[in-house]
Amino acid sequence: MAAPTAKTEAPAQHAFPPFDTQYYLSEIVWLALSFALLYALMSKVALPRIGAIFAERNKRIADDIATAQGLKERTDAAHAAYEKALADARTRAQNLANVTREREAAAAEETNKRLEAQLHDRLATAEKSIAATRATAMGNVGTIAAEAASAIVERLIGQTPPAHEVAAALAEHGKQ
Repeated sequence: MAAPTAKTEAPAQHAFPPFDTQYYLSEIVWLALSFALLYALMSKVALPRIGAIFAERNKRIADDIATAQGLKERTDAAHAAYEKALADARTRAQNLANVTREREAAAAEETNKRLEAQLHDRLATAEKSIAATRATAMGNVGTIAAEAASAIVERLIGQTPPAHEVAAALAEHGKQ
């Protein structure tokens, strides 16, 4: 076998520096110094800024909630006013409809009464006219009956009967 050369020799084994015990003390000092510096920097600079941002954000959220609550109250008040106005308008419309309906019903009732009175007057006039026509016709019935009876007798026997005999026969027949 060949003799080991510089390229093939195994390097010396060194421990990983953080695990090397000879560096512990310096690492602890730098850790403490870095922690103290980072703590001071965070407590004096970063955390107050973050706290101010959170405070500003909380204040803005609270203001937005208060504004939203105020707008909600205004909206509720406007909605209540709208509902009240709508109810009032419905009541006024119902009252107006009732008044109009009553007025129209009264006008229709008066028109009906007037037309009924006119029809009653026309009916009374017509009844009087019919009664007068009937009385005239009934007055003429006797004459017509006498003439018809005379014509019938004349046709049957060929002679005209005397008017007083026809009147007596009709009067006798009318009593039965």
